[in-house]
This record gives sequence, structure tokens and C-alpha cells, in this order.
Amino acid sequence: MNMRDLIPWGRHQLGSGRSREEGDPFMTLHREMNRLFDDVFRTFDMSPFGGGMGGMGRMAGWPSLEVVETDKDVRVSAELPGLEDKDVEVLMNDGVLTIRGERKSEVEDKDRSFSERYYGRFERRIPIPWEVEADKVEASFRNGLLTVTMPKSAQAASHVKRIPINAAEATKH
Repeated sequence: MNMRDLIPWGRHQLGSGRSREEGDPFMTLHREMNRLFDDVFRTFDMSPFGGGMGGMGRMAGWPSLEVVETDKDVRVSAELPGLEDKDVEVLMNDGVLTIRGERKSEVEDKDRSFSERYYGRFERRIPIPWEVEADKVEASFRNGLLTVTMPKSAQAASHVKRIPINAAEATKH
């Protein structure tokens, strides 16, 4: 027996481009177990911005975020494809930016054969360690991209101390 015969995936292509795996109950079980473990381990979201989804581990890191800091402000962008501004709520409280909302399904469950899309409520809490002017925070929503701009306070800028690099000392070693 060839060792490759023991590997159940990716072998023995059938005619018309179908693989033997499609009707194999063991492969279906294999795929479902992999997805189950993926879902369970996604609940242990170790990102510094946290998932904020509690028991809903499947979408623990959704929406995807990008945080950009400049000298003047901090911008948080969240990808929310398929949503509109009325589906999203942005809150700022005690140094935490909260983005939450709900994605609703366009089709009934009885009409759906298969879906990997996420529907339901979501929430992300992003700690903001910078001193920002909370009363001047602005949010915009365009083409599925939410951008929250938080101007830094004058105090935050004064806390920054530039440390000069002595090039002569680095070359002696």
C-alpha cells in the first residue's frame, strides 16, 4: 500500500472536476471538526483590542480594525461591508471607543443552503491610551468603512519627549 493512499484529502479526482471528498461522510466530519476547533480557538482573542464578543467566538475579531496615530490625532477605521451608517453605533466612554451594531440577513433561513457570513449583533471595544478631546471626536461612514477621528489634546502633545540619538556613541562599539 502506498503511503499517499492513507491521506484522505486531495487525491483521486473523479471526472467532471468533482473530488471523491464531496460525498465522503468522513471528509465532511473532518471539515466540520476543523471548523469547530477554529471557532473555539477564535474565542481566545488575544489581540490588544479584544474581541468584545463574549461567547460569540466565531466573529471575535470582527469588524477588522486599523489604528493610525499621528502627531495631531488618532484614527480608528473599521471595515463594515454591507452595512449602512444607521446599522452602526459609536460610543466614547472613559477612554474606551465602542463600535457596535447589527448585520441583518437578506434571506430567510429556510432559503439558505449554506453560509459562512456572519449575521447578528457585534461589538468591539478599543482602549484609547492617548489623551484625546472627547468633545471633538468625529465619525464618518463611506463605502462600508467607518472612520473615527479623535484629535489629541494639547496635554498629550506636551507629554511627548524626543530623545536624540548619538551616532558617535553607536560607532565606538
